[in-house]
Amino acid sequence: MARVTIEDCLKNVDNRFTLVHLAAKRVRQVREGADFLVPPYKNEDVVTVLREIAANRIVVKKDPEPDDE
Repeated sequence: MARVTIEDCLKNVDNRFTLVHLAAKRVRQVREGADFLVPPYKNEDVVTVLREIAANRIVVKKDPEPDDE
């Protein structure tokens, strides 16, 4: 299987900071019992999570901007 790259993930995430936080949160979810969204093969959790992000299986929810009225 081809390697997952940071550039592959950044196509679906705004910046590296967001990517790190998203991946860390997802790894915690997986280690607490959540199922993977892509086949894990024999990769470590963090690699599989990055594959999920690169495959656009995980989406970042953005907080709505407050109205200044």
